[in-house]
Amino acid sequence: MRNRKILLAVLLSIASVFSLILPASAAMYLPGDRSINHSAIALNIPQGAVAPMIAVGARHCVGLKSDGTVVAVGRNNEGQCEVSGWIDIVQVSAGDYYTVGLRSDGTVVAVGSNSYGQCNLVLWWDIVQIAAGPNHVVGIKSDSTVVAKGGNNFRGQRNVRDWTDIIQVTAGGGHTVGLKVDGTVVAVGNNYYGQCNVSNWTDIVQVAASRTGTTVGLRSDGTVVAVGLNDDGQCNVGGWTDIVQVTTYWTHTVGLKNDGTVIHTTPVSGAVDVSNWNNIIQVTGGWHDIAGLKSDGTVVSTESDFPLGEWNLGITTVHTLTVSSTAGGAVTTPGEESFEYSAGAMIRLVAKPDAGYHFVNWTGGVGAIFNVKAATTTITINDNHSITANFKKNPPVWPIWLLIVEIIAVVVLVLFFFHERRTSQTPYS
Repeated sequence: MRNRKILLAVLLSIASVFSLILPASAAMYLPGDRSINHSAIALNIPQGAVAPMIAVGARHCVGLKSDGTVVAVGRNNEGQCEVSGWIDIVQVSAGDYYTVGLRSDGTVVAVGSNSYGQCNLVLWWDIVQIAAGPNHVVGIKSDSTVVAKGGNNFRGQRNVRDWTDIIQVTAGGGHTVGLKVDGTVVAVGNNYYGQCNVSNWTDIVQVAASRTGTTVGLRSDGTVVAVGLNDDGQCNVGGWTDIVQVTTYWTHTVGLKNDGTVIHTTPVSGAVDVSNWNNIIQVTGGWHDIAGLKSDGTVVSTESDFPLGEWNLGITTVHTLTVSSTAGGAVTTPGEESFEYSAGAMIRLVAKPDAGYHFVNWTGGVGAIFNVKAATTTITINDNHSITANFKKNPPVWPIWLLIVEIIAVVVLVLFFFHERRTSQTPYS
């Protein structure tokens, strides 16, 4: 009977230890949780709601219309302007003498120069974003990994197979740059001018790479950073503020301001005048020229050879994103209110818990969210969305000294039990 009481005491002590450990571990927040919703970045943009855009390559300009068709003008020596039959396109990009288009089903089409195999993209699928460099193309797949095709020039600009969590890519003359979901940046390829020295960049929302060896990053606060070749002052962006988009190609870097005006670094080779531009919603740079898409769907350019005055790509469809949070934290990017974005825009989401709380998930219209369990993620604007960031109070954390005391107590009781048992089994003398 006495031994049974001792055994019961031991079992109760063991149970008390596990009662301290199990609740905490069962509800433990795992910050490394990467439960990716692979269908989240589905393009799913209906025709008639495509966001018009423009892209400039080597002396040719491409325009995506709101109905998913494409127009092109300029040099056509390699057939880079033969896009009249394209339909169901949601993004375009232009390289040296070739043009690439992304269809809404995630496949890719390309025309023009194929000297490096950069147009051999028929096997690409599940692509959500494309970027054409001078002679290589980069694409992001819906699982945030990256593929590349075309020239490698012994510089390794196509060495992107191990990249993950990428939400935007850009292709330069010999290097490739990727923006990660956490706002950091990765780069591979030619680093002769230091254009790949971006490992210390943080809080970046967009990147651009030039043909000549410059990398530019737009921060969430509207300021701009740049590294690499600066012979024409391409990196002189230190004083820029209130910027919402950047682009760079050859001799200059261009910034679109929040008020619809455009600024640029002045190339040594000649002046570029955009002082009278207004109501601009997107900019793109070519060899030495700049093109801009206006809010009414018309296009302007500093290149006199581009008769763009007759273009009207259509009005951009706008959707509303409404953001809120539960008690215990807040959505710091883009904030907590209703925002209007163009169809197809990819918006960064950042949820920060208060002290003593942790982020749980996003709920609501989460079908377009990349990772519903990640506090930092993105959402693709393909409709009106209302989302909520959910937070939960952290489980109690028991002091380590109390756990040690409990373990010692269990050990002592176990030893005492076996000692008593041995004593009770000793024959009487």
